[in-house]
Amino acid sequence: MVIASQLRAGTVLKIGDEIFKVLESAYHIGQGKMPGSVHAKLQSVLKGTFKELRFRPEEKLEDVELVKQQMEFLYSDADSATFMHPTTFEQYSLPLESIGPAQKFLKPGNEIPVELYEGQPVSVALPTVMEVKVDTTSEPVHQQQDNTYKPAVLENGMEIMVPQFIKPGEIVRVEVTTGKYLERVRADTHRF
Repeated sequence: MVIASQLRAGTVLKIGDEIFKVLESAYHIGQGKMPGSVHAKLQSVLKGTFKELRFRPEEKLEDVELVKQQMEFLYSDADSATFMHPTTFEQYSLPLESIGPAQKFLKPGNEIPVELYEGQPVSVALPTVMEVKVDTTSEPVHQQQDNTYKPAVLENGMEIMVPQFIKPGEIVRVEVTTGKYLERVRADTHRF
């Protein structure tokens, strides 16, 4: 059990039959006769939907431990992604809505940390930033301008805006949740 006033981002709670991951938590001090409260922004681990709840600071909540297991991503279809356990070779399917925007960054053959609840996979734990290769982009409009952006298509089919100096074949860092360009990766420092 965890006390509501001690909620932190990343904590996993079981509320009713659903499992939620805390994204944000803030304690609001009460005034006068109004007691304080804890406001939490939650995401359903299974459905990917968001919910905002308010708790009394002393309220006890059931916290849950998710076990991370490295699994190989095999393929995805219209509504699910399939992963394989590396030692037992068992295959598990996860609904795409539980993966969220990270599904665009899954490549067959990649080892992905999958979160398990009671032995069943419920979500993936991709890093917040991924390195992806630029497939196509147009020539720069002005050679000296670094503060203007142009569209680029990445190797995973995703279209993002990148600075003028980015060329096809370069590796860029992209924020997984927003799909926003962060920086270009130098050839000697990228990690796959």
